[in-house]
Amino acid sequence: MSTRPIRDINTGVTLARGACPTLSAPMETGDGLLARIVPSGSMAIDDFAALCAAARTHGNGLMEITARGSLQIRGLTEISAPLFANTVAGLEIPFDDNVPLLVSPLPAHPRAGFQPRDLAAEMRQAIAARGLDLAPKVSVAIDDGGPISLDELAADVRVRTLDGDAVQQLLVSIGGDHETATPLGVTRIEHAVSLIVDLLTALAESGAHVRARDVVAREGLDRFLRAAGNRIATAPKPPALRTTETIGLHRLLDGTCAIGVALPFGQAHALGLIALARIAGANGADWAALAPQRTLLLGPIDEMTAFALGTAADTLGFIVDARDSRRRIAACAGAPACASGFIPSRELAAQIAERLPQGSFALHVSGCSKGCAHPRPAPLTILGTAQGTRIIEGDPVLHLSDGTLYTDDAVAETVCRIVAENENA
Repeated sequence: MSTRPIRDINTGVTLARGACPTLSAPMETGDGLLARIVPSGSMAIDDFAALCAAARTHGNGLMEITARGSLQIRGLTEISAPLFANTVAGLEIPFDDNVPLLVSPLPAHPRAGFQPRDLAAEMRQAIAARGLDLAPKVSVAIDDGGPISLDELAADVRVRTLDGDAVQQLLVSIGGDHETATPLGVTRIEHAVSLIVDLLTALAESGAHVRARDVVAREGLDRFLRAAGNRIATAPKPPALRTTETIGLHRLLDGTCAIGVALPFGQAHALGLIALARIAGANGADWAALAPQRTLLLGPIDEMTAFALGTAADTLGFIVDARDSRRRIAACAGAPACASGFIPSRELAAQIAERLPQGSFALHVSGCSKGCAHPRPAPLTILGTAQGTRIIEGDPVLHLSDGTLYTDDAVAETVCRIVAENENA
């Protein structure tokens, strides 16, 4: 979420502080304007390559896939941002510029009994027709129970198939991720679109700056239950949390495969992405999709092609091994790309990754106290401040107390020592 000015390039209206960047309302950053797209489905491989080419033409070529699977384009200008938006409008990329719809990224899981991308398309139309005035960052998660889970992504309204459900119902939850959201009940798939739009309408009636979790904390579920009416039934015991690895080979049920590769610290240059898309397309892939954990999926391909494509991705600098030390570090853009950053977060993260001992200990490198790359407290955070770089163990970045200030070399050495001590404990 931004505290920088965001202006709609179509209307010229400056949006309220706290709004999120979109395609039509990019955000001012240290390296120009930043636009964000949240695709609700896969895109043709050629359209993805064209999108990357447009990012290079109209921006500075730097592109980011976020932890939630959103796409960010950096370095746009007041003149080039509308041109970029026009180019995207000419591509067949499914997304909503108002309410992000987070959708299972792989082809529909047969046991789900529905097509999440078709459901998202219907939902986009219904939300647009309702003209809702919702708070920034309000989103909907549609999880078909497939190989890549959306359980760890927070959303205001989330639906998920029930494991082994013969009548194909969806569990509906409000305000959070799978563990923190409050279950509302179950609904039949044919009711999903109208139900979710009515739930969003009830949320909008609570105020244009209110999130679903705020309503639940203040009122419980009553407002949402009234909106749901007889389309909701008592929920069974919620299914267990699913955690999935997005990097690597994903076998699809038609016998083909998809491969997931991650962008180092979520960022890559358009040229590298274009090269990877072209190689994938030349070897049979016809779609690209964004996934959680800063991952790009490419498919369908056969297994041998997947291994060859993984080698090509590795050569181009992408992460193809889930054990890669860079995978354990969440790092924001930092200075100078972000005007709020006090340290070059990604450069520092790369230095630390080269020296990081083997293990699972997670780190967060934050250019400022907003903590955009990892909103929750991390086991270890390297924080940029106006006074210098600090190290925080376990606490949120906003709970900063006075402490030692470090140079880049000293912070890398200290962090690696702390990680080694914790891994060996």
